Amino acid sequence: MSDKQVAHMVFFTLADASEEAVATLVDACNKYLTDHEGTVYYSAGVRGSEFTREVNNQSYHVGLHVVFADKAAHDQYQSHERHLQFIAENKDNWAQVDIFDTYV
Repeated sequence: MSDKQVAHMVFFTLADASEEAVATLVDACNKYLTDHEGTVYYSAGVRGSEFTREVNNQSYHVGLHVVFADKAAHDQYQSHERHLQFIAENKDNWAQVDIFDTYV
C-alpha cells in the first residue's frame, strides 16, 4: 500500500485552551507544517463549536489535516527538522494528541 496517499489527521487537546493558546497552535502549524515535500493537501484550524451532534467529538481544540502523496513522504515529514521544531515548541501545552493515519 505504500504507493497510496496517506491522510495524516491530528487532533490536539490543549491544557490551556484559551483563544490565544488555540490561535498560537494554529499559527505554529501554519509556520512549521506547511509546504513539506510530498504534501498533496494541508489545513489546520479550530474545532467548530457549532458542530454539536451526539456523534461529534467535542474534546479537542485544534485539528491538523495533511495528505501526503505516499507513505515515503509521510515518513520523511515525521523526521523533518521543521516538524520536530513544531513538536519541541508546542508540546508543553498538549494535554492529549490523537493521530489517525489512513491510506486513501
